[in-house]
Amino acid sequence: MATILVIDDEPGIRGAVRGILEDERYKALAAEDALVGLDIIDRERVDLVLLDVWLPRMGGLEALAEIKRRKPELEVVVISGHGTIDMAVRAIKLGAFDFIEKPLSIDRVLTATRNALEMSVLRRENRNLKSATTLAALGEELIGDSPAMAEVRALADQAAASDARVLITGGNGTGKELVARHIHRGGARAGGPFVAVNCAAIPEGLIESELFGHEKGAFTDAVSRRKGRFEAADGGTLFLDEVADLSPAAQAKLLRALQEMRFERLGSEETISVDVRILAATNKDVRAEIAAGRFREDLYFRLAVVPIRMPSLSERLADLPRLCARFLEQAGDGRSLSPGALEALAARPWPGNVRELRNAVERLRVLSDEEPISAEAVAKVLGTAPSEPARRGASAPADRYLSLGLSAAKELFEREYLVQKLRDCDYNISKTAETIGIYPSGLHAKIKKLGIEQEK
Repeated sequence: MATILVIDDEPGIRGAVRGILEDERYKALAAEDALVGLDIIDRERVDLVLLDVWLPRMGGLEALAEIKRRKPELEVVVISGHGTIDMAVRAIKLGAFDFIEKPLSIDRVLTATRNALEMSVLRRENRNLKSATTLAALGEELIGDSPAMAEVRALADQAAASDARVLITGGNGTGKELVARHIHRGGARAGGPFVAVNCAAIPEGLIESELFGHEKGAFTDAVSRRKGRFEAADGGTLFLDEVADLSPAAQAKLLRALQEMRFERLGSEETISVDVRILAATNKDVRAEIAAGRFREDLYFRLAVVPIRMPSLSERLADLPRLCARFLEQAGDGRSLSPGALEALAARPWPGNVRELRNAVERLRVLSDEEPISAEAVAKVLGTAPSEPARRGASAPADRYLSLGLSAAKELFEREYLVQKLRDCDYNISKTAETIGIYPSGLHAKIKKLGIEQEK
């Protein structure tokens, strides 16, 4: 249902036009002047504005320019009881879709409304087509035909056809955000914004402001009013990455917002309603987090209407040749990898999954000038892969883990793993993050969570 805002200072006209639109099954909002209308546009998802020219406090043409500045793609139909050709030309130059003179004809209003909304849809579809083409060129698409990826793609396509919430799980570097973007592009909200939030990278004291916004003066550094990510995603999709890293307090606030799709900015008593689809992701075992009391079960059920698990690279090695070819193509490198090189890559462990593979291919591209790139180059640039017995031995749990519960053992291993990787990289955060296949912000969050002291 399209939402149309009528801005007119005459109550009779506002009421009449609103009634006509509601009879046609549109959602109609009304404002008595441009300043009130601009405030509604900031707070609500609006698809079309019917704007009178003669208004108190701010003229209609000035308001038109401001609307186009704030929302360039929002269509505006200008209405005037004292219209001139010059005024109509000025309105069109400022970005108006159409110009209607009073007294208003019902047919003329409805025709302009339908045409403007159809144009909005066409522009959105054109933008989506360009976006999809660009994303494909950049490699931001789901690559692979392995059974594991075929299952992921089928689930993602089914989820895209609905507005259901999706929880995507899987290790770091498996491509969880790519799945979220795939769902967004394939759904009815593709023309709306896709807003991604890395929950692990936001300090606990700022999470409420980041998600819901704040008013000027709400806290020390709040020098102006700021919209939160929920408002920024209105009419589109909000992707909550690493959602299981939220604190219990933040989880409670998020749950309330998900239940009602209403919230208040920090420092404000005004309730804001939004229309947002929620997609979330985490690299953690959510069931174990719930059992340990670190994640709310009711929030899990709100988020995981459709659960999708991203396979690790070791579960989809059949996709490795296509992935490598795409990474070389993205870099503008016309070379290829020999069958031996592909076998050597497939024999390696990939704890950082596809992200680690991408970095490895980039290193091979830069440090090798062969065509095709050989297995010898893989060994020289990336080092010799451990033998299968050594890999099995390395993966066997040490005695100190066996006396612990699963969560405690995982946490101990993660801490020891990160400490060793930090030492190997001379405590360089960016280098360590790239080596293990996560973002520096995520590594900072883990260092803080696990209480790791940085020696340098």
